[in-house]
Amino acid sequence: MKVLVTGADGQLGQDVVELFLGHGHDVVACNRTKLDITKQEQCQQVLIEKRPDVVIHCAAYTAVDQAETDIDQAYLVNAVGTRNVAVAAELIGAKIVYISTDYVFDGCGNKPYHEYDNTNPQGIYGKSKRAGEVLVQTLSSRYFIVRTSWVFGQYGTNFVKTMMKLGLEREQLSIVHDQIGSPTYTVDLAEFLLNLVVTERYGIYHASNSGVCSWYEFAEEIMRRSNIDIELIPCTTEQFPRPAPRPQYSVMEPLSIRTNGFETLPHWKDALKRFILASSIK
Repeated sequence: MKVLVTGADGQLGQDVVELFLGHGHDVVACNRTKLDITKQEQCQQVLIEKRPDVVIHCAAYTAVDQAETDIDQAYLVNAVGTRNVAVAAELIGAKIVYISTDYVFDGCGNKPYHEYDNTNPQGIYGKSKRAGEVLVQTLSSRYFIVRTSWVFGQYGTNFVKTMMKLGLEREQLSIVHDQIGSPTYTVDLAEFLLNLVVTERYGIYHASNSGVCSWYEFAEEIMRRSNIDIELIPCTTEQFPRPAPRPQYSVMEPLSIRTNGFETLPHWKDALKRFILASSIK
């Protein structure tokens, strides 16, 4: 299968490229230099030339706090850019996978969100990603929308890497304990995408590692697994204000994964263990 990956230099994109190549797929890895998704003509030109069977659309504007003031750019990338990719994919009859986020929900609930629950994004990042979802659903006939959360991996910056670094530099850290969600290892997410794209089981999927924790509990496990001795102090969201609102409860139920016959992703503690092991080897 020929697979084109947008955002191929990103945290998820690099693992997707590596994994799909390792399984014998023909991969066209497109970073921003090779494919600027905000340019409609370029999107159509590249996809018509490469003619992939599947487009895995990882490219996104992900600066959550910056998006609150950089509104045009957030929508340009996450909405207009996604529209451009969706239209080009539809033009050549390719499947499209759109990577979305738990931020499409308001996080005000107390039970896991199903794929078809009403969305209600609160910040610009979540609103622009939801706009991308709507455009994919409107313009594509063969789409997978994959929402994920709290992503970490070998590439780019993420919470796990930051905690490991700060854990070695400081004697104590304050970590938010009243935001609840599910961490996701990019390798496990890429594995799910590998199994998903060869099917025609189109629709919306929630794909995060199994299990639930707070950021504080996540940090505790990171330090324990890394053998870092540091005092962690639980704090509230109010004590750690940020420009963009964070979902208080963003646990997503993998209903579509189960009902479509796929395996749920491994527990986040197992994923973290494998990530730290892989990091130490590298």
